Amino acid sequence: MANFQHPFQCLNYTKQQSSSSAGFLIASAGRRLYSYAAANGQCLDVWPKTVQSSSESASEDQVPAEKRRKLSTAPDDQNEESKEKPSTKKAPGNQLPEWTNIPILLTSSDGKHVVAVTADDKCIRVFSLSEDGKLDEISSRTMPKRPSALALTPDGQTILCADKFGDAYSLPLIPGEYIAPAEEAKTFKPAATNLTVHSQRNLQTLKNQITQFEREAQKAASKDGNTDENVASGFEHQLILGHVSLLTDLIAVSLPTDAPVNRNYILTADRDEHIRVSRGLPHSHVIEKYCLGHTSFINKLCVPSWAPQYLISGGGDDFLLLWKWYEGKALQKVTLEGLSQESEISVRGIWAVSVEQPAGSPVQAILVGLEGSSTLLCYTIEEETLKHQDTIQLSGNILDLTGLDSRGSIVVSVDNIRESGSTGAWKSGLEAPQTLLEYFQVTTGQGSLKWNSAGDPLAANINAAGTSAIATDVDDKQKKALDGVLYSGGVLRKKQFGEYQ
Repeated sequence: MANFQHPFQCLNYTKQQSSSSAGFLIASAGRRLYSYAAANGQCLDVWPKTVQSSSESASEDQVPAEKRRKLSTAPDDQNEESKEKPSTKKAPGNQLPEWTNIPILLTSSDGKHVVAVTADDKCIRVFSLSEDGKLDEISSRTMPKRPSALALTPDGQTILCADKFGDAYSLPLIPGEYIAPAEEAKTFKPAATNLTVHSQRNLQTLKNQITQFEREAQKAASKDGNTDENVASGFEHQLILGHVSLLTDLIAVSLPTDAPVNRNYILTADRDEHIRVSRGLPHSHVIEKYCLGHTSFINKLCVPSWAPQYLISGGGDDFLLLWKWYEGKALQKVTLEGLSQESEISVRGIWAVSVEQPAGSPVQAILVGLEGSSTLLCYTIEEETLKHQDTIQLSGNILDLTGLDSRGSIVVSVDNIRESGSTGAWKSGLEAPQTLLEYFQVTTGQGSLKWNSAGDPLAANINAAGTSAIATDVDDKQKKALDGVLYSGGVLRKKQFGEYQ
């Protein structure tokens, strides 16, 4: 029986300046991370290295780690080594790893590192990307709460991590040897002395206080200065800011020197319709502005690299907002109209792409995808407004996209499992090969942009090779779990009075 293929949840194009290659396409599908040659779509590496056996079902591939069945072993093989707790870094043999999907993915500006979040185990993993496209895991750090967004600071040396409890942390991209800071033993120095306290009762109270604090000082010294928090984390990380609501997106921005203000900033969005503008590290506790104007959750922020003074935001509203964010000023409200939706609108992604042309200046566009929609909206920024361009129609729901800047094109990941326009209705038949990626080239004329579908070895070879399999006969419960992996916008929407959560 033919199987579905896991669609690509995340796409990221990167190019190393020191390399003569056309760059790499880094993608995540299911529980795996892929590295492809951008020139022809050749698969260069897959992480983790082990491949599960073909007899494993889709239900086993998607069950949360804590509920996954234990792999059977022969009685003779149950030695002391087999009883050891398996490591989360590598999956020995055919054992399944401790995560079900990789929902967040980014690459460093120099193209030498890949940062990914594995779900279920709340782990931030950093990989080195070699000149031949090989992925090598160099660190894995488990966060206190599940990460919801990642960003790199403008210098590319620090990871910013937002989590579902409203906190944001900073971590070094490449962790060094972590030594927990020693905590000095507290010594009690009472203001009162035997000369100032005269009554017998007060003298006894002073003596008891001195004895109690001496015991606490000895107890603290016996721990060698390691606090419980340091022992639990085991790596360097610092809390930099916090919201009172779930953080949904985070961006680090650096304004050019000719801007009215010249600082690094951190932009954060939350479920409570807030966009906060904070100063960059190490002064991220200082709040500069709020950008207020949304009436539903905000889950996507986009600051174009060619116009860092502008911010485009979207989420559960039926509109986008264009901001001059460092002033806290909304410039335009753009209504999202004419789209067929089976449920309320939720913005899935806002992407700023700048692709080169054979002649003339690069094409710069803002592309917007909605959850459960196969229509990709296109805008350009002209005179502090978003100007609508021709839409792009795809064969399936939009999941992610990335621009191939040197080729004047974009590559889009589509959902090949569900019916176009739906987040829960699965297809009854299969294509051969299944469409995982679609490739589009841009043309310009008379002040407008048009994206044309084009055949390219990159998309063709990746579609032909496929990813990992999902059985076509999975039950409704397993389908719902798979739907929740790719489509989570509805969870962020607040229920009205009388509705059940």
